[in-house]
Amino acid sequence: MPHVTELRVALTVSDFDEAVRFYRDALGLEQLADWSSDEGRVILLSAGRATLELFDQAQAEKVDTIEAGHRVSGVVRLALEVADSVETARTLVAAGAEEVAPPVTTPWGDLNVRVRAPDGMQLTLFAADQDRTR
Repeated sequence: MPHVTELRVALTVSDFDEAVRFYRDALGLEQLADWSSDEGRVILLSAGRATLELFDQAQAEKVDTIEAGHRVSGVVRLALEVADSVETARTLVAAGAEEVAPPVTTPWGDLNVRVRAPDGMQLTLFAADQDRTR
């Protein structure tokens, strides 16, 4: 059986500079590489440990309802664990994000905030309950 050692999300954006300012500069993702050339621009940003959550439609609707009040996300939504989800959301809104929903404490004990990046990607910013066993 194959063993995956890394997950990368490849995001194609219409405004590369804006995306770099948002994800690297405002969100603070560490730049690991710049593979840009005359043929196109690409940078690799580190987001810490990666996981892939697979949702069926019912669960996606449930999570959207908890975090945003109704079904709002598309097929892909990035969920990022941060130390302070409320402050991170404020920083991202100041950098051009749109608040989709205010902070909410989830049934699983995280403090989540939903924002939409300037490129349209929805982000769930979550601050994990430190008392919860992982």
